[in-house]
Amino acid sequence: MILHDYLPSGNGYKIRLLLNLLAQPFQLKHYDIVAGESHTPEFLALNANGKIPVLQLDDGRCLAESNAVLFYLAQGSQYWPTDPWQQAQVLKWMSFEQYSHEPNIASVRFWLGHAGLNETRRAQLADKKRQGYAALDVMEKHLSQHRYLVGERLSIADIALYAYTHVAEEGAFSLASYPAIQAWCKGIFQLDNYVSIDDESALLA
Repeated sequence: MILHDYLPSGNGYKIRLLLNLLAQPFQLKHYDIVAGESHTPEFLALNANGKIPVLQLDDGRCLAESNAVLFYLAQGSQYWPTDPWQQAQVLKWMSFEQYSHEPNIASVRFWLGHAGLNETRRAQLADKKRQGYAALDVMEKHLSQHRYLVGERLSIADIALYAYTHVAEEGAFSLASYPAIQAWCKGIFQLDNYVSIDDESALLA
């Protein structure tokens, strides 16, 4: 399989991390999204929405949207629970990631580290920071009482939220007052087959 990706992307990193935890070999094809490489005719044939990541299966089928890819890859593994209630809890946290966490924490990180601040983004920055910290507060409260987000074991909910949380400080979000989040991040970092967000060499087929 081929992962079409932009290396700094947390959405792509979710998939790279899960593939490595599953010891699943893959090829990585990198696109510079800042330079518009995800809007070429060739890429749009893979994903008409013009966004990374896209997982291309060996039979040629392409699956976009990072959390959909996590769901697909996790089936039958320890990272997708068998209990329907816990499955719903995983989906709840993954929805939280896409609607409350990623639009704020990831966006600010992308602006500050990659795309730059224009007038429109600068005007949105304070509200993005406020909402980002509100999302971290929700996570901290839960993780102060639980080792992982669902069922006391690692799931794709943790992988989805870890991706941008562990690099939140690149978007000027301080994690200093979030000890439970820090402990949770440390536990994931120590997993066997862990791969960092900037590692493009691990498990390339």
